[in-house]
Amino acid sequence: MNAEVLVQAKDLHKYYPVHEGFLFRRPRFVYAVDGVNLEIRRGETFGLVGESGCGKSTLGRLILRLEEPTSGEIIFEGKRINECKKSEVRQLRREMQIIFQDPYSSLNARKTAGDTILEPFIVHHLGDRGERQQWVKKLLEVVGLHPEHYSRYPHEFSGGQRQRIGIARALALNPKLIIADEPVASLDVSIQAQVINLLKDLQDQYHLTYLFISHDLGVIKHITNRVGVMYLGKIVELGESKALFRDPQHPYTEALLSAIPVLDQTKKKKRILLEGDVPSPINPPPGCRFHTRCLYTMEACKNVEPVLKEVGPSHWVACYLRDG
Repeated sequence: MNAEVLVQAKDLHKYYPVHEGFLFRRPRFVYAVDGVNLEIRRGETFGLVGESGCGKSTLGRLILRLEEPTSGEIIFEGKRINECKKSEVRQLRREMQIIFQDPYSSLNARKTAGDTILEPFIVHHLGDRGERQQWVKKLLEVVGLHPEHYSRYPHEFSGGQRQRIGIARALALNPKLIIADEPVASLDVSIQAQVINLLKDLQDQYHLTYLFISHDLGVIKHITNRVGVMYLGKIVELGESKALFRDPQHPYTEALLSAIPVLDQTKKKKRILLEGDVPSPINPPPGCRFHTRCLYTMEACKNVEPVLKEVGPSHWVACYLRDG
């Protein structure tokens, strides 16, 4: 795998203001993404995991510039894209695409499958009418559908077929990066496997780079090269997939992995149950944000925020347990 960096996020923040009435004068914010640093290498699948509300989808949208960061830098192929003008962002759309979670709401019910996939070619003024139709029919075949599906509407497809249409739309402009935001979460398990295998085949065929966002660690283990674990807006562990799943270093990662179903009962791990709810992103706890639910909390955890430190080859963790 080529280790060249395609995308970087440097000290990335995204805060959403909370409006709570005229008399509440002190401004409050939802700390959705709070100081994230990561690199995505060309040709890899980088997994981003965490509980709902941890900020992983917001991070994906920031990288695509579907959301504007509060502060920090996003660098794509050496260029600071958060400083790009609107005309430059338009060109950037050809290089970075997204596959949405819900194949039912992400497709326009009034447009046929062909028209949905055709739209990127029209927006970017590529080809003539005949060329565009041929490209769309080819894309339908590439994702496992048939050219005759061109004129069918979304309600005539199953969930898995709709997601294939979404994948074809993302592929249309031959992007370098695809952000897959929970792309199989709403599909049946058997269909999930088909879509994941399709994504892997397309990656090899088109030399794609994926940011794969999911809460399903079983899926992440199967498809990713490296993984970042998010908790309440921050990356708490980052490393190669095999090393992270074999030997998790952060208590939060350890608890998440203990919940993965295992068929071989001799390899079954004891389930670690986290007590309490995830704290509010409006008022995150001081120090380590996980300390309110951690089994190993120390005094330092409650007061000073731990920073990511390398604890093994390309394996980083933010935890005081690993300082010594």
